[in-house]
Parts: sequence; C-alpha cells; structure tokens
Amino acid sequence: MMTAVHVSVGLAANPGDVERQPSAVIDRCRAEFDRLSARGRALLGGELAIMGGAMTWVSERNLVSAISNAGGFGVIASGSLSPESLSAEIAAVKSLTTRPFGVNLITLHPRLDELIEVCAEHRVGHVVLAGGLPSVAAMRRIRENGARVLCFASALGFARKLVRMGADAIVIEGSEAGGHIGPVSTGVLAQEILPHLTEIPVFVAGGIGRGEAILAYLEMGAAGVQLGTRFVCARQSIAHPRFKQAFIRASARDAIPSTQLDPRFPVIPVRALANPATERFLARQREIIERFASGELSQKAAQLEIEHFWAGALRRAVIEGDIESGSLMAGQSVGFVTREQTVAEILAELVDQAVGVLALRAGRKHDRCIS
Repeated sequence: MMTAVHVSVGLAANPGDVERQPSAVIDRCRAEFDRLSARGRALLGGELAIMGGAMTWVSERNLVSAISNAGGFGVIASGSLSPESLSAEIAAVKSLTTRPFGVNLITLHPRLDELIEVCAEHRVGHVVLAGGLPSVAAMRRIRENGARVLCFASALGFARKLVRMGADAIVIEGSEAGGHIGPVSTGVLAQEILPHLTEIPVFVAGGIGRGEAILAYLEMGAAGVQLGTRFVCARQSIAHPRFKQAFIRASARDAIPSTQLDPRFPVIPVRALANPATERFLARQREIIERFASGELSQKAAQLEIEHFWAGALRRAVIEGDIESGSLMAGQSVGFVTREQTVAEILAELVDQAVGVLALRAGRKHDRCIS
C-alpha cells in the first residue's frame, strides 16, 4: 500500500514546507485536486469524492449526516436494519442534512426487495450494493426508482460484468479494509482495474488513511475513495468510548484477518483488532473440530457452531463497549487514528495532505526553473 503511494506521489509533504507556499499556489493545487476528483464529485453530488464506508452499528444517522455536512458522502449501513428501521434511519438523516447521502444494501438480505422499496419511498439518490453479485432485477428496480447504483467488485472481470448490468459506479476494496475482506490488496486491485475500466467512475477503498494515498489513487484514475476506519473515532460517531480507545491505541499490525484452522470448516475472512476473543475463537474451533472427529457432531452442526461464535459480537463491542469478547472490526488504516476528531477535521486533514503534496511538487518545479 505505502509502496504504491511513494511511487505515485513521493514522500509526504512537510507541513512547514507547504505553509511557506504562496496562497496562489495552494489555491491552484486545491483546484488540481478538485479536477482529479471531478468525476466522483459529480456522481456523488458533494464537495469531495470521499465516501464514508458503511459500518454496521457505526454508520448511522449521526455519522452519516456529519460526513455529508462536512462535504463528504455519508452512507447508511443497513446490514442490521429491518425495512421499518431503515425507513426511520433515512428520515433521521434527512432531518440532519440537506446534502446527498447513500444507503448500503446487502444483496443477500432476505428482505432486499422491501429495503429497495424503502429507498424509493424516501427518494434516496444513491444505493450501494454489497455482499455479492446483485441481480439484474434489483439493479433495474433501483435505477427505475431514480437512484444511482454503486456496486463492489473484487476483480476486473467482475467489474466489467457489473458495468454491463447497469452499474453507475464501482467500488474496489482491498484486503487492508476492516470487516469482511477479499484476498487481494488495494494497491494490486487498483493496478488491475483502474487502467482498464474507464466507462464509469471507480472508487478505491481499503487501508486508506492519509491524503497522500487519496491523491495517488486519483492520479491512477480513480474517481474517488471510500474510508471507514478513519471515521470510527469521529466525535459524531456513536461508537462506545472503549471501542474508540481501542482504535486509538492500535497499530496497523493489530488489525488481523480471522484464522481458519481446517479447510473443511470455512471461516469467512474478517479483519479486526486482535483481542481475547480472537484467541477464544481459535480454541473454540479446535474444540469443535475435535468433537466432529470423534463423531459427536456432524459437519453441518460443527460449521454452525463455528459460525455462531461471533453472533452479536460487533454490537457488543461498538454499542456496549465490550472490547474483550466483542468484535473490533477495523482496517489496517487504524494506525492513522490517533485521536478523536470531528468529521470536518478529518476531511480537512485528508485534503490538506493531498494538496500539500501537489504544493510541494509545484514548489520544487519552481525552484528548478529558477536554478
């Protein structure tokens, strides 16, 4: 990840160097940053092409509206919501912001059709489909209701198929992300997809925590980015103080994917901060596998017991603050979360970092011309 950033933009700008640049230079560099993200901003309808990742229990009315109000693009996480609850959440966001925002829907949700209808009733302008290949019918319904459809793609072929199905934009998310992850890093996915998929906007996600990385992906052809982990410790986030402190104390290497002990019992890869529950999960897998080997459990029963281990664990951590037995889903960008900030401060910091690199380049170019 960082290698890709260094190749694309060089070392991060020293804040002092940036401050010494004339204001006219900074203005031109901000204009260049806006130019690079123009396609993404046009699609989202906001000032910045920075989407908030949809994080269950975290991406609710307060954080979503705060991201949109600060110029980004907030996205409601509907994974744990019923149609009735989603309707209330959308209405609440609308009462807190007049800016554009989106709703993330899980394609495997048993009540997906009802959730789509709720979005239509509230005239939601953007629907993000995640969790698998959506049906053509679902995408068609969303677009017929007047909303734009954004879909996640894990490979170039998959992305091209989604384009043919009518997606308005693609999100590519690398394995550095928090929560459920794929096997390929963000940097590799970007190189695989960005040069070859230009028909529609592509947003890059996974492990992005600084503005230099945002600039790098924009210059590679991305229309924008999506960040989740950086917003967990926003002042407007309802995450429990203990959950936030776990993020602030953590480094990138503390965010690890879940471990599978036996290929006969698949474990969906989930990146989260290591805690006592992580070790208990390994012990639980060993115990269940031994019970299966002894004939005490069928393979199906054993698989269900393994899957049940984390039931309700994310809510326990985020809402109740149980950081010992809960699930601390976090991306590797958690290492860049060093304090609680407002959403506006986070977004301003990211933009300043990106513009700072452009300003430093401009300064070096000017110096070369003089010499």
